[in-house]
Amino acid sequence: MIILGINAYHANAAAAIIVDGRLVAAVEEERLNRVKYAAGLPARAIQFCLDRAGAKLTDVDHIAIPRDPWARLGTKLRFAVRMPRFALDRVRVMRRFAGVREDLAAAFDLAPDAIRAQFHRIEHHRAHLASAFFVSPFESAAVLSADGLGDFASFMCAAGEGPNMRALGEVAFPHSLGMYYTALTQYLGFWKFGDEYKVMGLAAYGQPEFLDEFRRIVRAHGTLSFRLGLEYFTHQTQGSEMTWRDASSTPVLGRIFSPHLEKRLGSTRQPDEPLTARHHNIAASMQAALEEVLGSCWNGLAKETGQKSLCLAGGVAFNCVANGKIFDASPFERVYVQPAAGDAGLSVGAAFAVNHQVLGRPREFTMDHAYWGPQYSPAEIRKVVDGAAASDGAEIAALDEAALVEATARHIAAGKIVGWFQGAAEWGPRALGNRSILADPRRPEMKEILNRRIKHREIFRPFAPSIIEEAVGEFFEKTHPSPFMTFAYPVRAEKRAVIPAPTHVDGTARLQTVSRSSNPLYWKLLRAVGDLTGVPVVLNTSFNDNEPIVCRPEEALDCFHRTQMDVLVMGNFILQKRSSAIAREEPGARFAKPA
Repeated sequence: MIILGINAYHANAAAAIIVDGRLVAAVEEERLNRVKYAAGLPARAIQFCLDRAGAKLTDVDHIAIPRDPWARLGTKLRFAVRMPRFALDRVRVMRRFAGVREDLAAAFDLAPDAIRAQFHRIEHHRAHLASAFFVSPFESAAVLSADGLGDFASFMCAAGEGPNMRALGEVAFPHSLGMYYTALTQYLGFWKFGDEYKVMGLAAYGQPEFLDEFRRIVRAHGTLSFRLGLEYFTHQTQGSEMTWRDASSTPVLGRIFSPHLEKRLGSTRQPDEPLTARHHNIAASMQAALEEVLGSCWNGLAKETGQKSLCLAGGVAFNCVANGKIFDASPFERVYVQPAAGDAGLSVGAAFAVNHQVLGRPREFTMDHAYWGPQYSPAEIRKVVDGAAASDGAEIAALDEAALVEATARHIAAGKIVGWFQGAAEWGPRALGNRSILADPRRPEMKEILNRRIKHREIFRPFAPSIIEEAVGEFFEKTHPSPFMTFAYPVRAEKRAVIPAPTHVDGTARLQTVSRSSNPLYWKLLRAVGDLTGVPVVLNTSFNDNEPIVCRPEEALDCFHRTQMDVLVMGNFILQKRSSAIAREEPGARFAKPA
């Protein structure tokens, strides 16, 4: 039984494939076509999934699409009467999804009737819920989805039990936590699609000075709902359609905040305008207001279900700052957020919704790692490395695993910046130890070096620590696993000076806990770093430079050469630039292993 899940005609286009109830592959289109947040039909991602499953499109039994144009039709019609432009947008969406069979056939050079699969349209938020619960380790759990908009809703919660889920409530357009966060992100001068995570990091620099005003902008409404102050927004009157030229262009979302917001909070920050304390405090206030609403929903859902386990999905589930507060702000004791909680994850959710809720199959799969993307053979990596040796004269060494780990750990401990390319690419937007740039977390200057000279991004943005799971309690105030970098926890006060580079200004860090079973090689590297330094932690950031995370060996090599990385570890090869572009302080007494 082969089930193909496709998130198409929207940002974060992606594909996933299930064979006999188990996930085999999943990848975002952006990793393959190199367009950030790529939209359209994810033909490359579909082909990769089929290849990994050893199948052709004509072999697929079921195709799951996480969009139901007929969902909430009555509500849509009421808005269409008032907004003719909205009606035209809805018609375009319906036409687009009605032609998915034909688009697939054209992309794969088939006649439409050669695709024998049965097509299923899974409502957007039900697909999100399925992506969280059906791959979680929990037999039963409360489940919550929150994002910008999908199938005319922005929020849904449910109770999950075995292969079933029972919806408990939803919030429909125009009220939306995702729209709220995006509108304020735009107001603060961050206009690129997907910039919300920048404002989450910025919030730590401020105080919630404007919280009373923000409680007018968004507020809890009962125990499982919320409302926006619609006078602050325009999406309910002018629409909020995402646009993109084609699959080779990044999506764009137009302005969705109103002049009333500027009247209440002051003028909009221009993208090139310096960030001030006022901007910091606005970001802190918007984060605090979001957390108040989410806290109300968490507690209402816990009371409604009686559960101690919670699964999260939707773009709001990437707010790791809020996620880290669940354990103190609600009765939940266990939380699962799969690595592609946003719209890319809809491909997984739609496929598993068909597997369990349509076909009635039992649950038999847990997503306990994120490594579902493309992987390259030693021969493919060697070909790229040999080409590098011939063209640029880099110093190259081929080592066995033990020597590779030891050498890499020594480079990190010596202050070198290391590109780390191993195994299968990660599913989701986080680099989790297979497509990562690594550095010494003990060096406070590393944050600025990486932001200015490697990542070329805003200086305020934090980095993440990867830590072996056995040492989490030694460095952090909470020990609940965070394998997919979806929680921010306070760093213990006495350890903040030990790992200053990935510790944010507010004393927290968005950590990745690494288990030996999920990524043995990365775990061994962290342990080797710990053996050398006494700190089994590395600073981990994604292997890219203002582009999608590298996927292929050629892309890793290119990024290595055009940035100021010192070392590239790819497969069992170590490449080192003959003259490092960044002078490094060799480890002295300050960086010696504690006695």
